[in-house]
Amino acid sequence: MKELSLHILDLVENSVKAGAKLIEITVTEKISDNIISFEIKDNGCGMDKEFLENVVNPFTTTRTTRKVGLGIPLTKLACEQAGGSFHIESTPGEGTYLKAAFMYDHIDRQPLGDIKSTVLTLITMREATDFIYTHTVNDKDFKLDTRELKEILGGVPFNEPDVRNWLNEYLGENIESLYN
Repeated sequence: MKELSLHILDLVENSVKAGAKLIEITVTEKISDNIISFEIKDNGCGMDKEFLENVVNPFTTTRTTRKVGLGIPLTKLACEQAGGSFHIESTPGEGTYLKAAFMYDHIDRQPLGDIKSTVLTLITMREATDFIYTHTVNDKDFKLDTRELKEILGGVPFNEPDVRNWLNEYLGENIESLYN
């Protein structure tokens, strides 16, 4: 994967497959501290201790269609190559928490990439799942909670063209404002 946003997309898909109904995605850019990180927290089925201990091994997967799972191992490798750290914890029946941190100015750190499109794709394609997306750049924050949006929309789906277009603009404007 060439961008951190693609790691996020892949890892969140794991959360969806694990039956999560609420997924929290937090992106934090503390440029003055030379750190960029993302966290994913879900309320899916979780992993038992044995599986969790081996989850960074590409040959540990729950998939039946192939015998490798690369999302978590590639994310961990990306962290290590960029002078960062990787942490994952999970409790069966409660969910999983993952944090990936990178040195912001490390030459081998992948760019954040198109996080707007990643978030838009997730919330419009996985409407049965609720998302809380928080993005912080230094001292500026943006937060989107799909539960609040669903209440406002009163049953109109996120993938309805006018709603999707509004979401695209809303995400774009708010993410861009973090950098100004």
